[in-house]
Amino acid sequence: MNLDPQVSIVLATYNERENILDTINSIFEHVKDAEVIVVDDDSADGTWHIVENFNDPRVVLVRRVATRGLASAFNRGIIESRGRIVGWMDADMCMPPSLLPSMIKKLDEHDIVIGSRYAPGGMDDRAMLRVISSRLINGLAGLVLGFGIKDYDSGFVVLRRTVFDKVSIIPTGYGAYFMEFLYTCRTKGLTVYEMPYIFKDRAKGVSKSAPSILKFLKTGMQYVLRIFTARLRRID
Repeated sequence: MNLDPQVSIVLATYNERENILDTINSIFEHVKDAEVIVVDDDSADGTWHIVENFNDPRVVLVRRVATRGLASAFNRGIIESRGRIVGWMDADMCMPPSLLPSMIKKLDEHDIVIGSRYAPGGMDDRAMLRVISSRLINGLAGLVLGFGIKDYDSGFVVLRRTVFDKVSIIPTGYGAYFMEFLYTCRTKGLTVYEMPYIFKDRAKGVSKSAPSILKFLKTGMQYVLRIFTARLRRID
């Protein structure tokens, strides 16, 4: 165990055996004094076993056998984290760990920094259907939630731990939790900076969000519902 990590990066995994070690090694290559917390939902492909055998004291493994869900996995990782800076990202190498140092540096000026596909200079380099649907969801989020955020469902973030003194993740659902989190942060007066990057489609493995058209549409409807729920929910 890293005795005094300054940065904690949380990875929520399910069937990422092809990518997990590349992601972990790349994080450590670019971020010194870091710990990586892997929260695995009992992957059928043995992702958790690969992490367990990696045997690095800077890596914390949480294997959840009876619990599922992306938002709750990130929330569990945040609870386990110890760094004064906390971040989370996908474990499929679509989000570049090489961007983390610049994101962390920007925390000198802001409370929260997100990797943004849609800020000027960013790009979403995936299949056209996924890009269009993501653009539509983010356009709706920007219209309903406001604050000028271009990539409301980014899911690629670093922040000061003190943010959690004001805002907590609502640990339900898939990626839509992040829109609600950012909106609440802004309503509480916290600052958010979007750092552009190029989001590339995964080179290995299968996407969890769109393995079928039916699930793709269902996930999209959950996003829409969560946008309006966030806007109408009372912020204390």
